[in-house]
Amino acid sequence: MKFSENWLRSHVPTTVSRDELGAVLTAIGLEVEEVDALGEGLQHVVVARIVSAERHPEADRLQICQVDAGQGEHLQIVCGAPNARAGLVAPLAMVGAQIGELKIKPAQLRGMASNGMLCSARELGLDSDASGLFELPDDAPVGQSLVEYLGLPDASIEIKLTPNRADCFSIRGIAFDVAAACASEVVPFDAAPVAAVGSRELTIALQAGAEAPRFVGRVIEGVNPRAATPLWMAERLRRSGVRPVSLLVDITQYVMLELGQPMHAYDLDTLQGSIGVRRSRAGESVKLLDGRDAALDDSFLVVTDADRPVALAGLMGGFDTRVTDDTTAVFLEAAHFAPAAIMGRGRKLGLHTDAGHRFERGVDPALPRTAVEYATRLILDLAGGTPAPVTEAVNAGDLPATAAITLRRARIARVLGIQIADADVERILRALGMDVTAAAEGWQVTAPSRRFDIAIEEDLIEELARIHGYERIPTTLPGGASRVAMPSETRLDDLSTRRQLVARDLQETINYAFVDANLLAQWQLAEAL
Repeated sequence: MKFSENWLRSHVPTTVSRDELGAVLTAIGLEVEEVDALGEGLQHVVVARIVSAERHPEADRLQICQVDAGQGEHLQIVCGAPNARAGLVAPLAMVGAQIGELKIKPAQLRGMASNGMLCSARELGLDSDASGLFELPDDAPVGQSLVEYLGLPDASIEIKLTPNRADCFSIRGIAFDVAAACASEVVPFDAAPVAAVGSRELTIALQAGAEAPRFVGRVIEGVNPRAATPLWMAERLRRSGVRPVSLLVDITQYVMLELGQPMHAYDLDTLQGSIGVRRSRAGESVKLLDGRDAALDDSFLVVTDADRPVALAGLMGGFDTRVTDDTTAVFLEAAHFAPAAIMGRGRKLGLHTDAGHRFERGVDPALPRTAVEYATRLILDLAGGTPAPVTEAVNAGDLPATAAITLRRARIARVLGIQIADADVERILRALGMDVTAAAEGWQVTAPSRRFDIAIEEDLIEELARIHGYERIPTTLPGGASRVAMPSETRLDDLSTRRQLVARDLQETINYAFVDANLLAQWQLAEAL
């Protein structure tokens, strides 16, 4: 999972430094693999506009640009970027700037003076794109510091997640862990319902049982198809490893990264009827967004339109119903798919997607409606439109349920070997988003629906250990005196018994130390817990 440091800090205010933040993440089990600092050393880079661009008389690939850098007089810059043109707004490294190992000085290029350097995103260390100048929005303030304009400095942080921490495939999920470890609080998330104005709805039929128990959709008409992705959103996506494509697609990606809920947007005008979710049928196929035709068997889930497969549920949308630069009406989809229904399906097709990666590990079943409301607000703010009511189909009995878990003080001390103050226990669990109620011997704790890894008391104790700090748990040797006793003549030792059994052609097996709690109860060994 890769994300922007500034984006994370907008959800969990903390004063810890970047290095301290990285150390905290690793210490609580979210191992930091890479930190790429962004925007350092760019103090003399400003927003500039190319006023004119003429071909260099001595070089076909060079242009002589007159550039407005907000200083009154225009600067002459010789530039070889293929997208350099009159009217373009781009970063300009002024004379005296240090760009990587390059010190910007006045220069003569093929006999023409050049007083600065127009820059690509790669040259500035902001992106890997070196195909041309970093194109900024037309309304970018000429002369303003690029660092200030882009909200720099920042860092792109990549963490390595274990399969049980699917909740941390989102900015919000990581924020709860950081809040608990740094004694902070997560900023409340505003996803207030958007009032319906239009009336067009698509009916939804769920035909896959517990594999697809919730599906939420919404029609939005009158969307501006030419609306551009705002710079703040594009930058957050880039710094999280996602390249911006178009506004509608970028919004679904943005919501997925921020909340953890994969979404898909369909061009409403390409849909032909009601929406359904069912198992695919042998011999069916669907053309995917990447252009390939996927041949299906009966193990896949598909989203259908009038019983025609239009998307691989939980993996990838279909090519024929995709949004394009001409889309003016959109159908937003957010659903909950059971991990078992998605696991391995992408590998069958040689397909790996961000949505599949999340659904295989588990996505919060309570998120779809919140995600649709949030995406709706973003679309209306950035591209306009008329929203219809939210349509939801749900099989409540098939949704994963959360139950209260008894957490005992004595059990914490027995497992960890230390006493954790009641106030610290409650602070940690509440900061992680759990509901905590005091009880006689400890607490009744209900984990949020996004935490699939919290099921028993020991799971809660593990949370306390990693947030309280493993380094604060003392290392001690087992104690106690040895008891000397004479073996009874009426008792066979284990080794003799095993030898006798093996001599009678029986085989010895070594089983896992972990045994299902229900089996222990059946064998009347529940006290072993």
